[in-house]
Amino acid sequence: HLFLLSLIDKGMTGKAADAALGAANITVNKNAVPNDPQSPFVTSGIRIGTPAVTTRGFGETECRDLANWIADVLDDHENPTVIETVRHKVLDVCARFPVYGTGE
Repeated sequence: HLFLLSLIDKGMTGKAADAALGAANITVNKNAVPNDPQSPFVTSGIRIGTPAVTTRGFGETECRDLANWIADVLDDHENPTVIETVRHKVLDVCARFPVYGTGE
């Protein structure tokens, strides 16, 4: 499953969100939204997919945590301390839920 998140009301571009979340080790894709005022190279939205979390076996708690971390980064995307804090949380949860076939 995939969903599209419009960032127009936040005044943020999909390109900026993609970069900030990527720096926090959260992979999304910048994506155009309906009637997007931005160019296709910048966009006003991001596309978020669920396959990685389901493949890793995340439960409801981990998914809720991840959603909160995404919100933390989007709310303060120019703050390197927030991005670094979230990055460490992401690394921790990914270590606890490795990709199938790569664990010990």
